[in-house]
Amino acid sequence: MTAEFTPLDESQCLKLLGGTAVGRLVYTVGALPAVMPVRYRIATDGSVLLQANAGSEIALAVTDAVVAFEASELSETDRSGWSVTLLGRADVTSVSAASHPVPAAVPAPAKSADQVTIRIRPELVSGRSLPASPACEV
Repeated sequence: MTAEFTPLDESQCLKLLGGTAVGRLVYTVGALPAVMPVRYRIATDGSVLLQANAGSEIALAVTDAVVAFEASELSETDRSGWSVTLLGRADVTSVSAASHPVPAAVPAPAKSADQVTIRIRPELVSGRSLPASPACEV
């Protein structure tokens, strides 16, 4: 028998997101979906914050766009884990205008003076957890 996913409420989802530092940003480039692993943190209002270079593909693509963000933690040992997805509109501001330090979204070859903060304000938040399962179950 295969274990079933358990839905998580919004507060559980935000708590789980606050305990990790790497997620995936899903955005659109040329009408096609793109997925980028990013470093992030959760603001006190539940927004996802990350940084990028001002002229980067990611910063240009997400400005005032609806995006998805996903983070998860999975265990190969006991085949358990969780996944949280949020959808929301992204806005981009200069790093100096941001009130909190934010980790760089993607590694940059050199620190650039033209860093921006990307804030994703969640409109829809969903999550699922998967309980531990014996290795023989599929």
